[in-house]
Amino acid sequence: MSDLQAIQNALALTIDPNTGKDYLSSRGVKNLKFEGGVASFDLVLGYPAQSQQAIIRQQLDDALRQVPGVSGTDIRISTLIVAHSAQRGLQLHQGVKNIIAVASGKGGVGKSTTAVNLALALSAEGARVGLLDADIYGPSQPTLMGVADQHPSSPDNKHIEPIVNYGVQTMSIGFLIDPEQPMVWRGPMVTQALTQLLNDTLWDNVDYLIIDLPPGTGDIQLTLSQKVPLTGAVIVTTPQDIALLDARKGLKMFEKVGVPILGIVENMSTHICSNCGHAEPIFGEGGGAAMCKDYGVDLLGQLPLDLSIRLNADAGKPSVAADPNSAVSEIYKTIARKVAARVAIKSQDFSAKFPKIVIQSD
Repeated sequence: MSDLQAIQNALALTIDPNTGKDYLSSRGVKNLKFEGGVASFDLVLGYPAQSQQAIIRQQLDDALRQVPGVSGTDIRISTLIVAHSAQRGLQLHQGVKNIIAVASGKGGVGKSTTAVNLALALSAEGARVGLLDADIYGPSQPTLMGVADQHPSSPDNKHIEPIVNYGVQTMSIGFLIDPEQPMVWRGPMVTQALTQLLNDTLWDNVDYLIIDLPPGTGDIQLTLSQKVPLTGAVIVTTPQDIALLDARKGLKMFEKVGVPILGIVENMSTHICSNCGHAEPIFGEGGGAAMCKDYGVDLLGQLPLDLSIRLNADAGKPSVAADPNSAVSEIYKTIARKVAARVAIKSQDFSAKFPKIVIQSD
């Protein structure tokens, strides 16, 4: 067996903790060389993982040093995020590589807070991220992102520039209306407004566009899942039985329209006492895990009912931005890496590589 073959075998036995696949079959290993006892190569990840590069490099170094003759390594890690396929027949959106819907069957489960922290966590890991507030009736992202007093500009009176804060491009109907003005609109007007917000915003080379959906399975959710090229959806629930019942409906809706479920986030898994630190599952326990088992999807993470999450969100500085190294922020970052890794192993979209064929009759 050659030295390079032995090194490849070691890479084939080393599992990427974020994707669950070995590094060799993931095809991210490039320019593999072995000279003077040093194994060197480029590792190109399909997901953002700035905080994990040192951990991954150490993992690979430990594995390769077990190979006879290998005395050192030179591992160069980078990230290349590509566009992935969406529902059949839908073209990808200009300026956006991947669109991820964050949904719930019912309100009050922390979906918007999860969406904004997911966006911030992906950005913190090195991705270019956009956040679209699709809740036309109750837009909350301007407040959560700390930009409620800002208004977007239009360079040509047709398109609008997203508001940028914490490195995330954000668009919401909340930027365009009086916060005291109720949106007394019927379904068709709402879906048209949402479509315009998505299409008329000048998204700037976004790797992941997170869409914060309103709760339920009505017009907005159906229009989005049928007309917008969604890479996948994340379902947010609590352990409570009534929340799980509605979350299952949301999951089944996406399945019916061919949108992959990237996983489930369980909010309010346990209540942590701010005085003594005692944890208690006041909304029940095990519900999210049971739902994942029933539908064969992944439990991306479980978040506590923690006062800091609410305080930071209300202050316009969500947990990942307010305290990046806190336990809560680490959970959000883990969820973000899992979501991005699941997107990375999906099939790529090559529609932009092929020219449009027009058949004309003489």
